[in-house]
Amino acid sequence: MENTKIDPCSAGREKLENLFSERFPDVDRSGSRREADRELIRSGRLTESQLLALYSSAYQVPEVSEEELDIPDLPDGAPLEFFNSNTCLPLEWERDSVTLLLPDPYDLEGMVFLIRKTWECGVSPRFVKRSYLERVLTRMQNAENEEENAFDQEDENTLRSMAGEAKIVRLVNDIFTQAIELGASDIHIEPGETSLSVRCRVDGVLTEIMNCPLNQFPAIASRIKLIGGLNIAESRVPQDGRTNVQIGRTELDMRISTIPILTGESIVLRLLNQEAVSFDLRTLGMSDAILEKFNKLISIPHGMILVVGPTGSGKTTTLYSVINQLNDSKKKIITVEDPVEYKTPGLCQMQVNHKIGVTFATGLRSIVRQDPDVILVGEIRDQETADIAINAALTGHLVLSTLHTNDAVGAVTRLLDMGMENFLVSSALFGVLSQRLVRKICTECNGTGKASDGGKCRRCNGSGYKGRCGIYELLIMDDELRAAVNRNSSSAELGRIAVDHGMTTLLEDGQAKVAAGVTTQEELNRSTANL
Repeated sequence: MENTKIDPCSAGREKLENLFSERFPDVDRSGSRREADRELIRSGRLTESQLLALYSSAYQVPEVSEEELDIPDLPDGAPLEFFNSNTCLPLEWERDSVTLLLPDPYDLEGMVFLIRKTWECGVSPRFVKRSYLERVLTRMQNAENEEENAFDQEDENTLRSMAGEAKIVRLVNDIFTQAIELGASDIHIEPGETSLSVRCRVDGVLTEIMNCPLNQFPAIASRIKLIGGLNIAESRVPQDGRTNVQIGRTELDMRISTIPILTGESIVLRLLNQEAVSFDLRTLGMSDAILEKFNKLISIPHGMILVVGPTGSGKTTTLYSVINQLNDSKKKIITVEDPVEYKTPGLCQMQVNHKIGVTFATGLRSIVRQDPDVILVGEIRDQETADIAINAALTGHLVLSTLHTNDAVGAVTRLLDMGMENFLVSSALFGVLSQRLVRKICTECNGTGKASDGGKCRRCNGSGYKGRCGIYELLIMDDELRAAVNRNSSSAELGRIAVDHGMTTLLEDGQAKVAAGVTTQEELNRSTANL
């Protein structure tokens, strides 16, 4: 089909409007011209064929009838979605030119530019009935969907078959078993360019436990997705799941997260072994002096107590230890968490669900109407949550929550930065516990990483560390600190007052643990690098 010389679009538009003005002087075309044209057809004043003749005459673009057309398959790199959304279709596609079917001229200039820029080829337009184009595009889309569904089903069946192979089941179970033996909190499964890496986070540090051939990843990923109730055929979007897994005598509560990456999918499994977790303030590593002050603080029946620190610093464990100590039949304790990590008898636990509008703020607003004695808010993230939490603390509730700040006095300035009034913060806030986690020296090898026979220490897997404990600083609000908050004193001034009043800083508590042989200076430096 020969190329067509198109009149300049401005000239074509002018000719078309003159034609309409002559034939339909009563029609208002100041709005959508395409809609005005459709109204003429709906009213019976024009047929589709007559409308195409007007377009062709004005723009000097040929019109074609559907009887002449034989629509070819789309070439590679020309997605059907593009033509569907623009209601156009290529009739002939050669390496440097395309013959394009259009229902009207109103997007002609833009489509010519877009196709030239995208596929680097010339465009020769043709007008065809819109009803025909829409019918053909719908038929093509349905056929493509059927092919995709058939492929997806075949692909899913293949993945299910691979995931059920005995060797893959054993391999995944072996990953879980090694993670349990190491006391891992997370498993990371990451395909690279040439191999598959499996790493475990042990005492806060990632360690590779396995390196597999890359071709095993689809089967391993499918096995894990099946366990977690995820869509095994979906790898293009993030997925989240949760399940319970029995490995030997150990029952794991497992959270599964997947995200698409350039080399496939990154899969992370969070392992929550309730049997291995002891929620006891006495075992967290607090010094006797800090523990005594903290116990007095949490015995106060109202006010706000915050636990602060970066992600992975043990804030949740501390809060659950507090709740465990306060939990008895005489108190109504309600939590709102994202997500609920540990299911605890005696508590009313609410989980955040953003999809249906259950946020920390909305959950907390409902909780205060439930006559609670103690409220645990997983995290204060915004002004609305902070405002409700502070008001709950001022009206007779004990409110426990977390913030992401570097130190204890940073919690005060963070609340003020959220828009809280100074006098409300000074009145509601009773104390802030700031913490980090440090790895403890392995008692089996005394930190050498070697066994007595010269091999790798089995207890710490050669790292020289086994287990973790916290380092802490406890800020207790007193009259002088409240006055300083009310006059909007700086963080440095608040910190100076707190230290003058006996607060042991994180670094001081850490140095005491180094001196006592609990951890090393190197580990302390790693944990407190941002202080």
